[in-house]
Amino acid sequence: MSDQEQADAAESAEEADAGTDAEPETEDAGLADGDFVRLAYTIRTADDGDVIDTTDEDVAEEAEIDTEEYEFEPRIVALGAGHVFPSVEEELIGKSVGDEGTVDVPADDAFGEYDPDEVETVKADKIPEDSRYPGAQVQIDNRQGHLETIIGGRARVDFNHPLAGEDLEYEYEVLEVIEDREEKAAGMLGMYLQDAPEVRIETVVEEEESVTEDDDGEEVVETEEVEKDVLYVTATQAMQMNQQWMFQKQQIAQDLMGRLDLDRVVVEEVIEGGGMGGLGGMMGGMGGAGAGDIEEALEDIDVDADEIADELDDELDEE
Repeated sequence: MSDQEQADAAESAEEADAGTDAEPETEDAGLADGDFVRLAYTIRTADDGDVIDTTDEDVAEEAEIDTEEYEFEPRIVALGAGHVFPSVEEELIGKSVGDEGTVDVPADDAFGEYDPDEVETVKADKIPEDSRYPGAQVQIDNRQGHLETIIGGRARVDFNHPLAGEDLEYEYEVLEVIEDREEKAAGMLGMYLQDAPEVRIETVVEEEESVTEDDDGEEVVETEEVEKDVLYVTATQAMQMNQQWMFQKQQIAQDLMGRLDLDRVVVEEVIEGGGMGGLGGMMGGMGGAGAGDIEEALEDIDVDADEIADELDDELDEE
């Protein structure tokens, strides 16, 4: 082998060794549990294609959803926090920004199968007078339901979710991965309350006392300064009247602190002039109906009052 051939062979060997030692390029693993992402989505019933929730105002208008009472914009969700259906969350893991698709969500993975045993007869005095009409959303013994019929002192209440038994289609697009903690906090509150309040995170310095013992076994109180990350939430009147916030504020605050590494959540009350507006929201903001809704519900109802009263009497006698 000539000197030139030996030199070429040595150079080739060095290049091969360099290729072996070089670190392989790593690919983006995609979304993972704990990530915060901004999603655009539309949820429809699988059977008839009815829109039950969407972030797209054009889709809402086409579905004849009242766009004045709801803010249509992409939402921030935390993967692993139960903000989306389990089958949707499974689909999103590993996805990247720009990915889109449609997930079939079976009823038992959405709002559960319809259970006839969840339709019960109760005493009418358990229901507030202004909610005693067919179709009213009622809460009885910490259970949410809707009133089917009410005759005299007895009422029939369906405690199934309004979408129980419905298979769904969840159409989505991943728009952005969220890194800012304040944006994450606002997004989480928006998922819980259907409306994102103003938030800010501040680091405050506080003095904390600790008790130790000196060399003689005597207790010594020591004071040190520590930093605390505090989330401040501006609570509007609508937020304070939101049922989920009223009944679950402690759990919501604990979730925020755990996922965002916060030490404290402070809710600042704001009182403004003027009347109370309607509570926005679609999936979670089902409030009481107005007078027009009551009249419409009563006009649509077609029942035999005597027949229902006899049926209710029979059910109560069996209890």
